[in-house]
Amino acid sequence: MADGSTAGVVSLRGKVSAEEWQAREDLAALYRLVALHGWDDMIYTHISARIPGPEHQFLINPYGMLFEEITASSLVKIDLDGNILQETPYFINPAGFTIHSAIHAAREDAKFVMHLHSDQGVAVAAQKEGLLPISQHALIVLPHLAYHDYEGIALNLDERERLVADIGNKTLMLLRNHGTLSVGETAGDCWTGMFFLERACKQQVMALSAGRENVLFAPEAAQAEVLSQVGRGIGGKLGWPGNLRKLNRSLPGFDA
Repeated sequence: MADGSTAGVVSLRGKVSAEEWQAREDLAALYRLVALHGWDDMIYTHISARIPGPEHQFLINPYGMLFEEITASSLVKIDLDGNILQETPYFINPAGFTIHSAIHAAREDAKFVMHLHSDQGVAVAAQKEGLLPISQHALIVLPHLAYHDYEGIALNLDERERLVADIGNKTLMLLRNHGTLSVGETAGDCWTGMFFLERACKQQVMALSAGRENVLFAPEAAQAEVLSQVGRGIGGKLGWPGNLRKLNRSLPGFDA
């Protein structure tokens, strides 16, 4: 059954490796944090996590379940060919498989991959100039940001090669006319990168309400200075535990 409820989901705690269970908890937390921030698109975006080990297996959302409902046990384990590797009443989003399998296969550091359709992310992804250097958040994001042109709903597997080429070694991406994407070595890195990108996009939409001619760009010297300060990445280790505490207060149950 794939009706958006948790019916049919059996707890996997103690039934999978400790490494897989940790990946499940972290990924379920990411889904619920997205819901908590209002960045979900009902059931139509996706976040994935690679399971530690040589098999290149990863976890993705059960298609039909709202992000606020997702638990560690309900996540679906698949391989790079999209084969489901566990007993589950759910199936997966084909577009999610296309995008996430491409990045997981190409990037060893892509332990977590998040793709969203937030209002502000899509708005900036639809602007010709992309993300502008008009806020501190934007300056932090820009050194790590790539772009990928829109090709339609991501159902064609041959798009994977172009998507991987476009992201290169960056950790953030604007999918033109589509949304945002973040890659992280850890769940905290993936979340923090997306938080800064989404915040920068929201700030840009608000600033442009005054008209493009009235927007103040950061001085080039300041842009260069921020580039030197964040060249190694945005990082998420410090803020991640606090986000989990907030989640446990506001939307608990992800670790079931």
